[in-house]
Amino acid sequence: MPSCKPSAKRPCRITLLLILLTLQAACTTLPPPEARLAQARQLAQAQHWQAQQLATSPFALTAFLPQGHGQTQRLSVYIEGDGLAWLSPTTPARDPSPSDPTALRLALAQPEGQAAYLARPCQYRLSSQPNCQTPLWTGARFSEAVITASDQALDQLKQHYGAEQLILIGYSGGAAVAALLAMRRDDVALLVSVAGNLDHRRWTAHHRITPLHGSLNPADDPDALAALPQRHLVGARDSVIPPTLFQHLPNETVHIEGPFDHHCCWAEHWPRLWQTHIAPLLQ
Repeated sequence: MPSCKPSAKRPCRITLLLILLTLQAACTTLPPPEARLAQARQLAQAQHWQAQQLATSPFALTAFLPQGHGQTQRLSVYIEGDGLAWLSPTTPARDPSPSDPTALRLALAQPEGQAAYLARPCQYRLSSQPNCQTPLWTGARFSEAVITASDQALDQLKQHYGAEQLILIGYSGGAAVAALLAMRRDDVALLVSVAGNLDHRRWTAHHRITPLHGSLNPADDPDALAALPQRHLVGARDSVIPPTLFQHLPNETVHIEGPFDHHCCWAEHWPRLWQTHIAPLLQ
């Protein structure tokens, strides 16, 4: 259960944080899981993408792929954020599917190359999954089980496209998943984070909320990714993942986008950001 430190001198900010993280906590009419899945499908189908279920252990993950895509040597995989993790400071959501899938919008906006979208465990469930338990989108959102399942999904996507290399792009909490995956794979050509949570210990300390005790933390092994090309994009107005949380990273890997916050306006400007900050690293 999230909580503020009793010794905190500043007012407790957990309610604001959870509203920002879940996108819909302040809304009085929360779309049900079926409506959130329908919205994602509508976004995908508008660009001739379709949903696909990837069988992993111990649960299946939902992906969206373009129809009739060809083989590619290098595949971009976009990993979704934490989605609707909490309904209130003390009440976790029953279904973590995001109300506005930013990572999917980014994938659909990629201006060149082949791309695929990977949801987090238990988001956009296409079938009943008894192994979907609340910790998977709360305290254990970056657990070994989550990373192992995502790793298996990457293997399937890579085989599906005939790809030899992966570009991993993680939005918000999906950035931690992408980083943890990159640490255990040898086929990742580039790691990209967008408004990404790359150090959840630093993040929970900053917001004075309960640590994610059940989660792995990519920042615990800083040398593991030292040789990997990286680009970390953060909004200057982001109060969920503020720029101060990136001070431990090499300056040349971090770009602060002036008017952006945690949600606005990454997808709308993604073609420009791709050409300016990502494409040069792939040449």
